[in-house]
Amino acid sequence: MFKPLKNITIVTIALNLPGPLAAKRFCELGANVVKVEPPQGDPFEQYCPEWYAQLNEGQQREVIDIKSTEGRAQLNTLLSSATLLLTAQRPAALERLGLGWNELHEKFPLLNHLAVVGYPPPNDNHAGHDLTYQAALGLLNPPHMPKTLTADLAGAERAAFEGLAMIMATREGAKASQTLVALSDAADYMAQPFNYGLTSDGGLLSGDLAEYDLYETLDGWVAVAALESHFKTKFKQQLALKSFNKQEVAIRLKQKSSSEWVAWANQQDIPLVAVKKD
Repeated sequence: MFKPLKNITIVTIALNLPGPLAAKRFCELGANVVKVEPPQGDPFEQYCPEWYAQLNEGQQREVIDIKSTEGRAQLNTLLSSATLLLTAQRPAALERLGLGWNELHEKFPLLNHLAVVGYPPPNDNHAGHDLTYQAALGLLNPPHMPKTLTADLAGAERAAFEGLAMIMATREGAKASQTLVALSDAADYMAQPFNYGLTSDGGLLSGDLAEYDLYETLDGWVAVAALESHFKTKFKQQLALKSFNKQEVAIRLKQKSSSEWVAWANQQDIPLVAVKKD
């Protein structure tokens, strides 16, 4: 497999989820990723040890107290041969550690800095989390909690993309630079279907259409996504209903099990799957 980041060293002091997800992407592309953890470890190891192990596989782990004088010296040694530093701390915390961009760039003029933050400037020192980013954008349905971490995962992918862009630019002779990736911006990007009305109440993909909705079966639920005209036409024809509307479709699909409807849909080439149970 081609490894475009072979011989590239990336140092990361990012803990928890978005930063390590981006670091994993770099590692998969062949980079030598050195993860620096504090003596107390990465909190994510306590939250989800199995995922933590998978995220950090293949990386060089160094336990360093970067708040100490000795620890900062150890970190500086690592940074002296690195192409990219990945962080997920707020700018004020980085300044206290001597890792603000001006100081960092002066010490290591060839080092790029990829900073994952919660909000873009001037609010980049504000506290936030995936839940708050989604809540502010109207992506939640209280009291239900989200099933996935939209901002964290989207932010990690954007961070990996931006990191690659900086590395490529450096290879082409550009000066080292700093890029901030705001998780709130990543959440806003993922909210576009809602913001443009596709998934908001009454929108095309909101569940108002008979051919694009969730339906209860004898033993569970199925998701039907026969949105395109050829899928919709076949769905209508094969159900053979006198009236094609959500109520009639719901009555029809309640007559068989989810697995039976999935088998039927596969035969008819209709996008329908069983909803996975918790």
